Amino acid sequence: MGKVSITDINVLRKSTGAGLMDCKKALIEADGNQDKAVEILRKKGQKVVAKRSDRESSEGIVLTKINKDSTRGVLFSLNCETDFVGKTEKFQKLANQLVDLALEYDNKTDFLKATFGNSNVSDSLVELSGVIGEKLEIGTLQILEAPFVGSYIHNGNRVASLVGLSTNVPESKDVAENLAMQVVAMKPIAVDENDVAPEVIAKEEEIAKDVLRKEGKPEHLLNNIVKGKLKKFFSENTLIHQKYISDDKKSVSKFISSVNPILKVTGFKLYNLS
Repeated sequence: MGKVSITDINVLRKSTGAGLMDCKKALIEADGNQDKAVEILRKKGQKVVAKRSDRESSEGIVLTKINKDSTRGVLFSLNCETDFVGKTEKFQKLANQLVDLALEYDNKTDFLKATFGNSNVSDSLVELSGVIGEKLEIGTLQILEAPFVGSYIHNGNRVASLVGLSTNVPESKDVAENLAMQVVAMKPIAVDENDVAPEVIAKEEEIAKDVLRKEGKPEHLLNNIVKGKLKKFFSENTLIHQKYISDDKKSVSKFISSVNPILKVTGFKLYNLS
């Protein structure tokens, strides 16, 4: 089949998101059959994904989306291999379409099975990998639910965060956005010391004791000295104990209390492309 109609090409473009020339070539190869053309695009994508499976997809775009009640947010990224592709209009449009859908799912596995166009998210990404010539994949899909959820995106959509607060009051929006900025800037590992994983604490204790022994500190004093070192570790690495980036004379906890003492942080999410 030497020619295909522009109508058929547009139908295939709408169902797959592929470019005009890729759709035209696929339809010619499929003798105008839409289903066969879709399969041709998909196989092309599978070959690209297989060929480039060892490539790092460390470029792309990080987005957040929060529902209208501000009670549920998603932290999402669509990753690719090069900055050039990540900045294209087609790639960014795709990412924004996907983040809207991602808000409805609790994990990446279910999201990849979700209906997208005439296929599902997973197959659509494979097809578009073939069209673009790079591996496309979901870098992260993290959900946060709370009485109020806010977000912050930084550095050309390369890093973003969500923060959950205990209640929805007039100050919640500003506080959540400021704390989300704090999370991006200071990269805490937990909300407070109670949320730090036991294995992380045990590792810090082990490291501190090894250093103290090498310094010649008596064994019977180690536990008390380590308590002080852990306190410092928590102050540097847990959100509410960190120095507040907009006023380092106060902790994040004191900043929150100064705005509205009933507000508490319930959780946060962070993702960085690099």
